[in-house]
Amino acid sequence: MRTIQMTLDDNLVKAVDHVAKELHTSRSAFTRKALQDALDRYKIELLERKHRRGYEQNPLASEEFSIWETEQAWGDE
Repeated sequence: MRTIQMTLDDNLVKAVDHVAKELHTSRSAFTRKALQDALDRYKIELLERKHRRGYEQNPLASEEFSIWETEQAWGDE
């Protein structure tokens, strides 16, 4: 693990310290998790944009999935 130096607003540090205390964790552990969560969300956003572009470039045909409608199981039978 590597130690880095960051500049943060005082209010942000106070808020992080408050939540970290409530969660019984350290400021560093809280910040690591927050950064990892942000990176995970970013990766998902990139994949969703890629997915959206794919459908914009190759839209679904109106009957493309209709063959599967009879295969749906809603559990009410």
